[in-house]
Amino acid sequence: MHRIVSLESDSLIAELRRPGFAHEWIEYSMTQPAQIVDRLQGASIAVINKIPMTAQTIEHLPDLKMIAVLATGTNAIDLDACRQRGIVVSNIRGYAKHTVPEHVFALILALTHNLIAWRETVRAGGWQRTSQFCLFDHPIRDLYGSTLGLIGCGSLGEGVIRLAEAFGMRVLRAERKHAPVVRPGYTAFTEVIEQADVLSLHCPLTAETLGLIGSAELQAMKPSALLINTARGGIVDEAALIQALKKGWIGGAGFDVLSTEPPADDHPMLDPALLALPNFLLTPHVAWSSRPAMQTLADQLIDNIEAFVAGRPQNRVA
Repeated sequence: MHRIVSLESDSLIAELRRPGFAHEWIEYSMTQPAQIVDRLQGASIAVINKIPMTAQTIEHLPDLKMIAVLATGTNAIDLDACRQRGIVVSNIRGYAKHTVPEHVFALILALTHNLIAWRETVRAGGWQRTSQFCLFDHPIRDLYGSTLGLIGCGSLGEGVIRLAEAFGMRVLRAERKHAPVVRPGYTAFTEVIEQADVLSLHCPLTAETLGLIGSAELQAMKPSALLINTARGGIVDEAALIQALKKGWIGGAGFDVLSTEPPADDHPMLDPALLALPNFLLTPHVAWSSRPAMQTLADQLIDNIEAFVAGRPQNRVA
């Protein structure tokens, strides 16, 4: 009988059915790193989301056979250590293919239409004091005819492309940075950076993508361009982004992720002066979390576990 231990049940709101095989299910709302080894003793299957599974942790879990991840990203897991031990790691795929693209465009539209600035104008009485029916204080830009640059073209990236084309945007899929050859259907990384009116990130956080967008890339972007990040915080050099917003290297940014989550009160990206900028929007890693998306995630999690126990592992990353 499998012992399944879920370490972060509070990170999901959904109806989670139990697997259709003999098992013991143990659930913890949240788990601190120091508690992982103790709570996973005797477990053959661990259900995790963002807590770190290091090589040292895995070394102390001799019964562990599978890590079922409640997310797509697996950067918190030492995959090499899992491979050496023969531990199957399965992630969730495609569950947010509608809600994340919609959040991306919520950020884009709020920035291109200057919604924050307009709200503050109304709040301050600007509309009430004008002599005519409307105001022209804050410029509004159309998406039609503009260029969307996309870094990462999985299911989320493709969802963004679908919406972009509906808005009449030209789409450029970025080739990998420093790639010696540009694949058909892709555009050189540097060209995308330079041509994009909106640059949206949808790649995983890996050693290759850590700091992918730094000072050089931000300065190479159009001064009017927007940077949208609903992927992982570490993909963007946050210090460089803050400088870019303050110095006007780019037109604005919409972020749903930070390099450290949850962030400390003194995290640089939470500086009140930064958050007060009308061209910067920050949401707390919620782009993925519509109720339908979370239910799809929950169902796929159990599918992954049942497939593993049946000897047919799916969605394997290790």
